[in-house]
Amino acid sequence: MPWVGQPAAPGMMRAELDWQGRAGMAGEITSALAGWNRLRFEVTEEASPGCDAMRFSYTPALGVFSAVTMANGDVLVPENRIRAAMTVAAAPSGVPRLGHGAEDQDGADPLAEELSRLLGEPWDYELEPFRCAADGAPVRWLHATG
Repeated sequence: MPWVGQPAAPGMMRAELDWQGRAGMAGEITSALAGWNRLRFEVTEEASPGCDAMRFSYTPALGVFSAVTMANGDVLVPENRIRAAMTVAAAPSGVPRLGHGAEDQDGADPLAEELSRLLGEPWDYELEPFRCAADGAPVRWLHATG
């Protein structure tokens, strides 16, 4: 795997790897890499017969995020997770919300915060600077059509 410098974190390295394997391997790769607690990474698995596409993201500060994704990359949020977010958001303001510290009690909309977490936005914000290709790293050019 070719490693190159990571401008978003001088002194650190980055790499990209396209891979093929059996369905479910993305979760196994994520579990193995998450044990190396100083990494930041994303693992994606394309849909296959009988299996949905998956995206896994990891940062040392946030831990693992996983989601089923559509062909265009949109995150699909199951109904039961939306219902749980509504329940957590409806908790009285003095009651700490699961997975949230006092810093979240700042008057922000609790439902918006919960939905943001379900969509993986905190992971996207933290990982975005690392997604930009470094010198020598592969660059994927996307072109708009239509």
